[in-house]
Amino acid sequence: MINDIKKVLFSQEQISELIENLGSEINRDYIGKKLLLVSVLKGSIVFMADLMRSITLPCEIDFMAVSSYGSGTSSSGAVKILKDLDNDLDGYDVLIVEDILDSGKTLNYILGILKSRNPNSIRICTLFDKPSRRQVNLHADYKGADVPDEFIVGYGLDFNEKYRNLPFVAVLKEHIYA
Repeated sequence: MINDIKKVLFSQEQISELIENLGSEINRDYIGKKLLLVSVLKGSIVFMADLMRSITLPCEIDFMAVSSYGSGTSSSGAVKILKDLDNDLDGYDVLIVEDILDSGKTLNYILGILKSRNPNSIRICTLFDKPSRRQVNLHADYKGADVPDEFIVGYGLDFNEKYRNLPFVAVLKEHIYA
């Protein structure tokens, strides 16, 4: 796997610092609220695990699994729900936890579904934001860092289900996914 890496963008230590900062912001903003963290599987599971440990307020977690990428490198635009939430959202302040906000198509679709379930509020937390690729009017309420328009892997981010287990985030060599 290491031979497939062009360059490391964020070390394990840098990622930890980003998450601690995000946790501090969330702790400040959600005092006295009924916080539900919603992880969008599979990519955000690593981020979700570390983020929830940086949150010192009471919170619950739930998971959604959607598919829109297949084995390609860009969103197909068609979204399929593979696993829906277990919780009823009524009365919750929902924080969607995403690994990367790219085109925004998938997350925009998820937002539409979740808003119809009457939560108190819905916000987005993403570890990485790639605004240069945005195709819908969507922004993250909490973001760790912007990333360049390159194909990145590691720390939950994958290409064809590989590289998720890398402890850092790196740019994948182009010949691997071209």
